[in-house]
Amino acid sequence: MTTRVTYRCDNGVATITMDDGKVNALSPAMFAELNAAFDRAAADGAAVVLSGRDGVFSGGFDLGVLKGGGLDALAMLRAGFELAERLLSFPAPVVVACPGHAIAMGFFLLLSGDYRIGAAGPFRLVANEVAIGLTMPHAAVEICRQRLAPAAFNRAIILAEPFSPEDGISAGILDRTVDAADLLATAQAVAAQLAQLNRPAHAASKLRARGQTLTALRAAIEADFPQA
Repeated sequence: MTTRVTYRCDNGVATITMDDGKVNALSPAMFAELNAAFDRAAADGAAVVLSGRDGVFSGGFDLGVLKGGGLDALAMLRAGFELAERLLSFPAPVVVACPGHAIAMGFFLLLSGDYRIGAAGPFRLVANEVAIGLTMPHAAVEICRQRLAPAAFNRAIILAEPFSPEDGISAGILDRTVDAADLLATAQAVAAQLAQLNRPAHAASKLRARGQTLTALRAAIEADFPQA
């Protein structure tokens, strides 16, 4: 692994940590490293904790690639939503430990975990596309639809409302919050507990429960990025 993503597996729990030294921009290189880390977790048969660096889970897609446009930008966008699809269907439990801000694609990856724990604090959890003049991708809508409370879904998608970690619980963004100092240990403890689930039953139940979402998400990815 390179310095953007680190991987560590202990006692059946794989901890995958994003840290680019800045805002964890989701670039093509970051996606390649994340997918390689999930490949390792799958090979290890491990439950996963996915986290970021102090104060930020991810600020979203790499703006330099986005502004460059063309096929590179489309391929990056597609890779982001395909990673979310992978998390939603991953055969082992995925716990997301959100240490701070989660914005745009970072927000969508957060929503794709099985169990989501956030650090308490003055952080923003937001799908900001509409606020910056972008129509929400179909794929983003489907990810939000499967997780958010109905009222929060409309406010997040249509109004680009930012949520605090504390408000994120009732909105359906997070399952719980903890002090930042306790975040990683708490997430790893939860993942260790979930790792004891019967794995075939967990994987099959996940696909059954999310079947409609995954079908809709796959169709949305193809609609949003047909040439990527």
